[in-house]
Amino acid sequence: MDTDRRSQWLRGVLDLCVLALLAREESYGYQLAQSLDEAGIGPIQGGTLYPVLLRLQRTGLVVAHWREGAAGPARKYYRLTEAGQTALRRDGRDWQLFAGQVESLWKEAVEQ
Repeated sequence: MDTDRRSQWLRGVLDLCVLALLAREESYGYQLAQSLDEAGIGPIQGGTLYPVLLRLQRTGLVVAHWREGAAGPARKYYRLTEAGQTALRRDGRDWQLFAGQVESLWKEAVEQ
């Protein structure tokens, strides 16, 4: 897949992907990056992920707290808020609609 194109697509849905992961469980940045990679979305660098987390925090969609690590330094954990859950449902529906429309156009074009 073309890396530049993939980056452009990801820019539009990374917030939604992060919200979806945080709906599963609270997590810290590196763990989120690993989960995105395992899901086939990544790799996502910290310079991309942390501004997303900060924006989501500033808009009230996630909250963060520090937790001491058992075998290392404290980590900043992020958790979805009620507003974040609402945004996830709303934005997820919007994404499904948009992606379905793109897929429909694509299928129509390749099946001709």
